[in-house]
Amino acid sequence: MFRNQYDTDVTTWSPAGRLFQVEYAMEAVKQGSAAIGLRSKTHVVLACVNKASSELSSHQKKIFKVDDHIGVAIAGLTADGRVLSRYMRNECINYSFTYESPLPVGRLVVQLADKAQVCTQRSWKRPYGVGLLVVGLDELGAHLYYNCPSGNYFEYQAFAIGSRSQAAKTYLERRFENFTDSSREDLIKDALISVRETLQGEKLKSSICTVAVVGIGEAFHILDQETVQQLIDAFEIVGEDEPPVPEVGDAEADQAEAAAPAAEEGAAPMDI
Repeated sequence: MFRNQYDTDVTTWSPAGRLFQVEYAMEAVKQGSAAIGLRSKTHVVLACVNKASSELSSHQKKIFKVDDHIGVAIAGLTADGRVLSRYMRNECINYSFTYESPLPVGRLVVQLADKAQVCTQRSWKRPYGVGLLVVGLDELGAHLYYNCPSGNYFEYQAFAIGSRSQAAKTYLERRFENFTDSSREDLIKDALISVRETLQGEKLKSSICTVAVVGIGEAFHILDQETVQQLIDAFEIVGEDEPPVPEVGDAEADQAEAAAPAAEEGAAPMDI
């Protein structure tokens, strides 16, 4: 995308009915490191890729705990994600103090979407350049939502955002029908395999990925590196023994996976 006369501020419409600054914010999400979410009836799993700006620096944190029953993974501008996660924590604290019960996940997601939408309708503001995968557990069950910089939100069974997420989406689309009845371990396995799909041949290690879980009887928490590495080792051994299952849409999926990295090669090298 290139600069044009209709992207000077977020409130200027193009003749085609587009808000270019909102689209630019959504493009920032695509350039961020990948984040993946999966849910079953009882558990939700988040996984993300850790990127460091250099070999001498640590990676940016991509998964945040909001409350005991809610967590969030981000892709895009980390600073924006940190501000929004703090806002979500404050909303959970205020609701708990007022009503003495945990904030329903769906209500928090709507409030977050409303906050993002305001930034698309004020000329002195800019859209948040971050996409959020919000997961949680409430009286209605397990939830996985995606909040877009445009102010839209969607609930998913499984979803992936960020750089090279198309490869992970292809894997999830093949497997999502089994996620509803999956166990906690199976969800983590599928999440790690999805992360591996986004690495383009790079070996999956616990040092370059983060995994978090929330479920019935299990508060939201991030798994430590040793546990993640043990799971990676176990699942890769299992994967070698399983015969490949042919899929009808394999050819189309391979073309989509090949096209996605090619489209992202020209992306600006942003530390997001």
